[in-house]
Amino acid sequence: MTFIEQLKEKIWSGDDILKEEAILLYQEPLEELCQAANEIREHFCQNRFDICTIINGKSGKCSEDCKYCAQSAYYYTSAKEYPLLDTKEIVRQAKYNAQQGVLRYSIVTSGRALKASELEQMCEAIRAVREQVDIKVCVSFGLLNEEQFGAVKAAGASRVHNNLETSRRNFPNVCTTHTFEDKVQAIKAAMAAGLSVCSGGIMGLGETVEDRIDMAFTLRELGIKSVPVNMLNPISGTPYEGNVRLTVEDMRRIVAVYRFILPDGSIRLAGGRGLMEDKGEGCFGSGANAAISGDMLTTAGYTIETDMEMLHRLGYEVGLN
Repeated sequence: MTFIEQLKEKIWSGDDILKEEAILLYQEPLEELCQAANEIREHFCQNRFDICTIINGKSGKCSEDCKYCAQSAYYYTSAKEYPLLDTKEIVRQAKYNAQQGVLRYSIVTSGRALKASELEQMCEAIRAVREQVDIKVCVSFGLLNEEQFGAVKAAGASRVHNNLETSRRNFPNVCTTHTFEDKVQAIKAAMAAGLSVCSGGIMGLGETVEDRIDMAFTLRELGIKSVPVNMLNPISGTPYEGNVRLTVEDMRRIVAVYRFILPDGSIRLAGGRGLMEDKGEGCFGSGANAAISGDMLTTAGYTIETDMEMLHRLGYEVGLN
C-alpha cells in the first residue's frame, strides 16, 4: 500500500492526518495525489457542489496595508473607490444571482471593520434581501465583535467570511495593521454569535509549503468547514505585483492536500481562478467542491452560466454545503 493510500485509509477510518504526514504528502506524485483527494471528496461530500457569488458592497480606501490588495489606501492601483451600495442595488444583484441558480450571496466591504452607521445600513440591506429573494446571505464586514455579528445574524445573514490569508508565522510579512490573532478572535466572535464561518487564504504570497499546511491545520482546529483557496493575482501597484504566479499544477496540489487535512469541508476555489488556463476544472477533479462565481471584487471573474455548464459536465449537483 502506498503512502497516499495509507493516509486515505486513515482518513476514511475517521482519523486526522498529522502535520508531518501532510508535509510528506505534499511531495507525492501529483496525479495519484489528486485522484486520492477526489476519492476522499466523493466519500465525505458526494457530488454536491456549493457555488456562491459576491458583491463588492464598498470599494477602496481601506485602512489596512495587506500587500496583495488593490483596495488598500497604501497603494496606487486602478481599483474603483465608492461608499456603501444602497439597499436597492444589493437586492437587485441578489435577485439576478438567484435567477441564475446561485444559492449563496456574499456582501463584501473594504476596510478594517464597518462603522456603526454602516453596519446598520448593511443590516437593512440583508433584511431586504432575505425578505425578497430566496438566497442565503453571507457577509464579509471585517473585524467585528460578537455583538455586531449578532446584529448581522438577526438581520438574516447565515455565514461570515473572514480569511486568515496565510499562516500565523507568515502573516506579519503580509499585513502589519492588524494581526493573525485579530482574525482568529473575529472568527470566534462570529461563531459565538451563531454564524457559520468561511475562512481560507491566498496562495502565492511568498509563503512556504509549511505555511500553507499550517494555515489548513489552524482552520481545522477552528472547525471551519468552508475554505476558500485563492491564487494571488499580482496586481500592479501593490507590493506583490512582481510575485511569480502559481501554476494550475501548484493549485491542484494545494487543493488535494487540503482535502486530506479537511476531508468533509467545502474546498472553495476563489480569487485567481480566471488566471488558470482551465478556469479551475483540474482542481474540481482534485478535491475542490465549491467555488465563487462571477466577478471577484477588483478582478474579472467568469460567468455563472459557464460555471453551471462546467459543473453539470463534471457530474456535480449544485447545492448548499
